[in-house]
Amino acid sequence: MEENTIEIKITDREGIVHTVEAPTDMNMNLMEVIRSYELAPEGTVGICGGMAMCASCQCYVETPNLPLPEMSEEEEDMLDQAFYVEDNSRLGCQIYMKEELNGLQVTLAPESEVE
Repeated sequence: MEENTIEIKITDREGIVHTVEAPTDMNMNLMEVIRSYELAPEGTVGICGGMAMCASCQCYVETPNLPLPEMSEEEEDMLDQAFYVEDNSRLGCQIYMKEELNGLQVTLAPESEVE
């Protein structure tokens, strides 16, 4: 694995697990990593552009004990309105790729119908 990258596992909406390398030196978030690897159909992830204003990048964090960032009020509010929310739900746009998240495992939440 290259310097300044971490390995994460992303389970797509079809249940296929993808092990990908994510850069830690580009201030990328999980939603951007998902889009860059095209792990969800175009226009179904990150619809709001990563502003925590839609829940299209909702995912379930499967890795316990990783130092995830605190959930912001905006993220909590968005998840309150989202479908398929679980206790481990987070918005991918709010999880930035950092060294300490090496080994992160997430599953994309089912696609919500946008009204």
